[in-house]
Amino acid sequence: MRSAIVLVGGEARRVNGREKYFFRYQGKTFIERLVDSLRPVTDEIVLVAKDARQCDRFRHMNGVRCVRDIRSGIGPLGGIHAGVLAAEGDVLFVCACDMPCVSGPVVERLFSALDDHEAVIPVWSGEMMEPLHAVYRRSALVAYLESHESLSVRAMVKTLDAVYLSVEELREFDPDLITFTNINKLEELETMGDRDES
Repeated sequence: MRSAIVLVGGEARRVNGREKYFFRYQGKTFIERLVDSLRPVTDEIVLVAKDARQCDRFRHMNGVRCVRDIRSGIGPLGGIHAGVLAAEGDVLFVCACDMPCVSGPVVERLFSALDDHEAVIPVWSGEMMEPLHAVYRRSALVAYLESHESLSVRAMVKTLDAVYLSVEELREFDPDLITFTNINKLEELETMGDRDES
């Protein structure tokens, strides 16, 4: 079974505290676009929020579950921890909510590359990788998260038996690699065009 874990619990400091997942692009909110892309290639979608109040923001969405951080204040690793414990799948796609153009075919390719490994991590070059647009084996993450010192997702990845897949291999499915577009600042949202904030 395949699960998708979408991290929605960030503080959004770089967008003035606004909720990025409800920004709109091409007529849909970021989170709607993500869910629509992930439904055909996963069996369940788990959203991880920072608290119960934030989870309530997604009650209107059908076909997704929202869970809250168990270990708060430790960044993306806290969200991954809660998502991994909640997910029912044995393989997981993990991404952030500020990636409105995630490509289903790219995600499918990442899943297919896993084989007997513990993770598939897209890489641009050298140390530039995409650990929050990657596939993981649930058992490997559970084992790591039981006892670790670093709060870095990159440090976690380095402990895993990972396949490092060049993004160039993904152009077959996404020629412009827009699947990796993430919005960290309002100015970046503006450059995408069709800006419509809710």
